Amino acid sequence: MAGHTDGAEVPARTARIGDLDVTWSERGRDGAPVVFLHGLAEDRHTWSYQQNALQDLHTYAYDLRGHGDTTAGGADGTLSQLGGDLIGFLDAVTGPATCVGFSLGGTAVLRAAAHRPDLLPHPVVFGTSTVVGRAAAAFYEQRQATAESGDRAAIEDALREDSAGALVRRADLLERVVASRMKAVGGSEGYLNGLRAMRALREEPLTPLLEKVTAHVDVAGGEFDSFCPRKAADIILANLPDATYHEVPGVGHLMNADDPAAVTTVLRTILAR
Repeated sequence: MAGHTDGAEVPARTARIGDLDVTWSERGRDGAPVVFLHGLAEDRHTWSYQQNALQDLHTYAYDLRGHGDTTAGGADGTLSQLGGDLIGFLDAVTGPATCVGFSLGGTAVLRAAAHRPDLLPHPVVFGTSTVVGRAAAAFYEQRQATAESGDRAAIEDALREDSAGALVRRADLLERVVASRMKAVGGSEGYLNGLRAMRALREEPLTPLLEKVTAHVDVAGGEFDSFCPRKAADIILANLPDATYHEVPGVGHLMNADDPAAVTTVLRTILAR
């Protein structure tokens, strides 16, 4: 099963980059590179549908630190480190690239773009927040405690609850989504690392760094996304020097499960610019 989308499995490669053994999938050979970053408790297969649909482009999708088949290394629970991992991947594998991040992956893209604009000439983020409120911080703390317990059944129950609230069109895919997310979580080190990084956005928002992003940024949100609602996108748009908003119709937060074709349509419009 290729993640929770209907895309066929994309062959993978692995290389040592920094303190990690990073695994990624690569498709196509034409044009400038496009690098995909998945969200929390997901892996590179989240983007399999797009990699198969966009074979006229040269695409890469890698597993974030501690997710999927990428090792956790010296995970420190910071967005700075996750952004640095992206910079390391670009330096070692692709060179400058359009980087497309979803949720946790989107925050890593923006963090890297603020520090290495030469490597990220076109950042694109889907379902992303750069600051979290009190309620969201409490949510991450609860999930962090669950991950720290090591109780696989409790982690699965938490992911089921979260996934159910993030699906709008395809509630019928819930168990398939949960299974793919549990596989992506593995030993839960990467899941815990991502939870800590997102929780830290309460005291240390990414928002103030956005003024350093000199490239044009395309910001996309799901029409019915309750995890990263339009307000989150508006905060990003208000703090970026140059940005455009796009809406993916009819989807919740897990938009690549709800309607991967709609995500691809929006993405094609963005990339055509």
